[in-house]
Order: sequence, then C-alpha cells, then structure tokens
Amino acid sequence: MNPIKIIFFDIDGTLIDMNTKQISTKMLEALKQLKENNIKICIATGRTPLALPHFEGIEFDAYLTFNGSYCFDKSHTIFSNPIHTTDVHTFIQNATDIHRPLALATKDNLIANGKDDDLVEYFSFAKLEVNVSDEFDKIANDEIYQIMLGCCENDYPALMQNIQHSKITAWWDRAIDIIPANGGKGAGIEKMLEYYHLDKSEAMAFGDGNNDIEMLQTVGHGIAMANASEELKSVADDICGHVAEDGIYYYCKKLQLI
Repeated sequence: MNPIKIIFFDIDGTLIDMNTKQISTKMLEALKQLKENNIKICIATGRTPLALPHFEGIEFDAYLTFNGSYCFDKSHTIFSNPIHTTDVHTFIQNATDIHRPLALATKDNLIANGKDDDLVEYFSFAKLEVNVSDEFDKIANDEIYQIMLGCCENDYPALMQNIQHSKITAWWDRAIDIIPANGGKGAGIEKMLEYYHLDKSEAMAFGDGNNDIEMLQTVGHGIAMANASEELKSVADDICGHVAEDGIYYYCKKLQLI
C-alpha cells in the first residue's frame, strides 16, 4: 500500500455523530495527529461553505462543498461547477407543482422560498435555520451550486421532469440535493488530487451516505463507516467502526496513520 498523503472526510454520520451532533474527543485527536504526520485532511460534504463546522485546534487543508461543486483552500478556488441556469428555474417550477418549498445555495447565500418540516430538520443537521426571503427570485439568477428540498423517493420523477443537466444526490431519506449531472464528490476529489499533484493510490476517504459512493470509488482507499448505508458498504474497500464508537480513530491507529 502506498503511503497515504491525503484523507477526505464526510461530516454528518462520519466526523459528527448524527444523534449527538458532536465530534468526539478521539476524533479530534485523530485529526490533529494526522496533521502532525503530514497527511492532508480535507472536508468532503454536501454542506454549503456557510455551514462548515469549526473544530477547535483543527485547520483543514481544503474543503469540498456542495457535494464537490465548489472546492477551495484558504487561498484558492480549486474547482467551481454551478448548476445550469435553465435547470434551476425548471426545478423551482417542478417543486412548486408538488407543493414543496426549496432552498437555493450560492457560495455566499442560502435562501428559501418557504419551509416545511423536512427542510427544517434537514437544515438542523448543520445547525442552520431555513431563511425564507423575498430575495429568492433575485438569487435564482445567480450562480447556484446546490438546491435542497425535503421530499421522498416517489417524488423524484416529478421533480426531475425536463431537467437536462442536473441530478439528485441524497444521504437522508427525507431530503435531496440537486447538483450538476457531471458533479459529485468524485469529480471534486479528482480536481483536488490534480491540484495537489497526488495519485488516487495516495488518497483515502471516509463516508457513510449514498452521496459518498463516488468519493469512495475515486480514491485508492474508500472506507465506509459501520453505520453507513448498505449501498456504500458494497462499494467500499474496507469498513471501519461506527461513528459513535470512534471508528475512524481506531482504523487510523490500526493502519499506523496516527
């Protein structure tokens, strides 16, 4: 096995326990030790840059946000891939037709045209409140990186009607994210490895949701949490312990990464 030089971490259900909504002391210790061992640590999330967590004493090397559509470090934009404008307006209409409010995310804004229980709970995972604003129609003409709304799987066909350049990604069964069809965490990671001049064999990733499938397939060492979906486990190279049992910490210890 080639030396690991970079590790990508999903947030919800991977770094942070979905039940406690907290990161553990051992997980923080693992991140610190990885940095001390000159291994790059990167966030890879469906969250907006506005909702990135800040862990005391930890500085991530780079961030992959909006499921890979906007990637950056502290000084550079590494990759930018907004949703096609036509799809944004079509999707707003489709969601309106089935009476579902939604939120639009730009790099700097997160604005909704309404809210329901599913959208409110979805936002709560990132400790955000749904911001319903009169600016919604204006924001819809800006560069939109992700659309978020509450729904269930049987709503997908109606929502995706006449959508040409975008796709659904989901890690929770009561909400979805809409991202570019050529996007996803895998595409974002490819750009980040290129930026750092690293081979996939030098990269590892940890995830738990179906939006992590492409990520685990793109790196040389894709690790699913014990609490991951069965679909993710089926494509993973290995499975570590549960997020609530410090699975990543003990896995990194076993491989002598920390």
